[in-house]
Amino acid sequence: MKNNVICWFEIYVRDLERAKTFYRTVLNRTFFDAECAPGEAPQEMKMTFFSSPDEETDKVSGALIEMPGTKEGDGACVNTIVYFPCQDCSIEESRVEAAGGKVHKSKFSIGEYGYCSLCMDTEGNLFGLYSME
Repeated sequence: MKNNVICWFEIYVRDLERAKTFYRTVLNRTFFDAECAPGEAPQEMKMTFFSSPDEETDKVSGALIEMPGTKEGDGACVNTIVYFPCQDCSIEESRVEAAGGKVHKSKFSIGEYGYCSLCMDTEGNLFGLYSME
């Protein structure tokens, strides 16, 4: 995904099964439920990945996530997180506060899928950094 500015997105939902049905119907996509190892993600989190029209290409992909403590869309605001690809997300994370932002959740493992950092920009937008290292 080296050519993509964004490598991942997440849409936070209240009811994962209802959201899957909606996107399956609208976009004609299948989903792949994630199974995170204990301790690697919040216990209450449920995640399902969007299928890609062509699984062999490096396209931007994403997931639907149901997790307590998140603010799902209410029609008045957008609650989607975009992720930017990095070689090692801890490097970019180390620059966030000096640039005027905040680290919301420092680098953490998502199992075989790599690592993420969640950060806030100077405007209060949450964004993610993603890497395999």
